[in-house]
Amino acid sequence: MTNPKPGSVMLTATERVIFGQPAAQAIAAEAELMGAKRVMLIASRSLADATDEIQAIVAALGERHATTFTGVQPHAPRTDVVAATEEARRVDADLIVSVGGGSVTDCAKIVPICLANDVRSAEDMEPLHIHVDAKGVMVLPEFKPQTIRTICVPTTLSGGEFNPLSGATDPVTKAKQGYSSRLMAPVSVILDPALTRHTPEWLWFSTGVRGLDHAIETLQSFESNPFCDGLAESALRLLVEGLPRVKANPDDLEARMRCQIGVWQSMIPIISGVPMGASHAIGHVLGGLCDVPHGYTSCVMSPFVLRWNASVNASRQKPISAIFGAPDAPAADLVDAFITNLGMPRSLAAVNVTEDRLQKVAEYTMDDIWGRTNPRKIEKPEDVMQILKLAR
Repeated sequence: MTNPKPGSVMLTATERVIFGQPAAQAIAAEAELMGAKRVMLIASRSLADATDEIQAIVAALGERHATTFTGVQPHAPRTDVVAATEEARRVDADLIVSVGGGSVTDCAKIVPICLANDVRSAEDMEPLHIHVDAKGVMVLPEFKPQTIRTICVPTTLSGGEFNPLSGATDPVTKAKQGYSSRLMAPVSVILDPALTRHTPEWLWFSTGVRGLDHAIETLQSFESNPFCDGLAESALRLLVEGLPRVKANPDDLEARMRCQIGVWQSMIPIISGVPMGASHAIGHVLGGLCDVPHGYTSCVMSPFVLRWNASVNASRQKPISAIFGAPDAPAADLVDAFITNLGMPRSLAAVNVTEDRLQKVAEYTMDDIWGRTNPRKIEKPEDVMQILKLAR
């Protein structure tokens, strides 16, 4: 008799996921359900300036709308998070709603923590972020819990809206650092495929590859389980089907919805406790240190991490190859070709990461929350350098 492998699945504080409804209508209904009277929108500047989507949300909220903040730069610099916190404090916000991409989402999820802990400067955020100790163990600091909640309306496929974890970049060191608490997960997530038609093509597809990478790193991991593997396989199928359909027809809202649901499924293993690997760890560093867009980091790193890991987890990679329709082909080759066909960059050079930056990228990766959880063990910066050299 073969005994099953023990495991556990952690649940977040997200109560509802609403999909297929217009964002303005869904946000207004959620604010009413929660009894919110001073709603702060943290929105993408491009949506606010170039479309009428934010105005439609403001109109739907009516007197419940308190303010709109649009000053979040890529990778959510601490200074922008603090500025958003000051605006939330000024209007005494009782609900934060993010409408936009990953950086807007990250900022909106961190603001309630900053409010609860009286953060007034970028330096005040230092004690709040996750760090890795000398033994490589992730340390989650203790702080006062937030008292208000967040609703997230994503316009990209990065998936951070589902996670009780957010990232912000230290403007001094350029390191992207994690912040986490159970209530940081939004109380609700609203998926409106029509809203995503405003998302630039490069951003939609690059973050779609990010979602792909969530599923791929789950299926590579020795720490996964049948529940999470099943979700990751379904997520991968939805994205492998949906992304090319949107490429062929940007107005295919059903395909956009399949991509959004695929990303949702790809995130459940992460928030359930399955650690990601080197693609995500290196990606965090490339974003904060080298200003590489969030999705591009997976476009560049995912196939090379698959290739580097194949010597230890080839059997775990077989389901990935099968989903791409070629069970006997190396997963790294199939993922590489898929990303290339979407028109995404495929090397560090293509995203302007020069060779002189690689050593620092390798060193910073050792301090990332997932720097030590790759299937093929990473024990020193030289191990990371082997992957980076493949990706040059």
